Amino acid sequence: MKIRLAADLQTDSIVDGEGIRTVVWTQGCPHHCKGCHNPTTHDFNGGALVDVDYIIDELKTLKNQDGITLSGGDPVCQSEACSEIAKAAHELGLNVWCYTGFTYEEMIRNPKHRCLLDNVDVLVDGKFILEEKSYDLYFKGSRNQRIIDVKKSLESGQVVLVEKYKNEKEVNHYEKPAYMFV
Repeated sequence: MKIRLAADLQTDSIVDGEGIRTVVWTQGCPHHCKGCHNPTTHDFNGGALVDVDYIIDELKTLKNQDGITLSGGDPVCQSEACSEIAKAAHELGLNVWCYTGFTYEEMIRNPKHRCLLDNVDVLVDGKFILEEKSYDLYFKGSRNQRIIDVKKSLESGQVVLVEKYKNEKEVNHYEKPAYMFV
């Protein structure tokens, strides 16, 4: 089975999910979100076709990684291949995060996309909306996006947010004490 990638695997990411992660950058995205941080991944004919077994072999050589992140582009557009990669990651003891412009509700209704949900631990869903962009959000680009605990959501039949981000308030990492403002 082949997968179209936008770039080589990126190891040691600390911004694409919790912990130290390896990112699989998929190629192809139908959403074309205004302000997308990765517009070169939109073209479904761009990037390079790679054998899924090659990716899995690369995952086997990883050291000091907590998990993998499927991003892009939109990994949901290559659900079957991404599902195989996610299964292999779990077998290697890695957790799996997935970023998508689709919503959980859209994915759950589509059997092709559902196979990916069955192999993902955390889903960051929803299109990036430039007007809701914030640098102060953890692991997402705009306020409308959700960080979903997929296993709990599938078990309960409704969306369950990752508890620590459930009541997330924006955090200003650059906030200075009032006495520092002139």
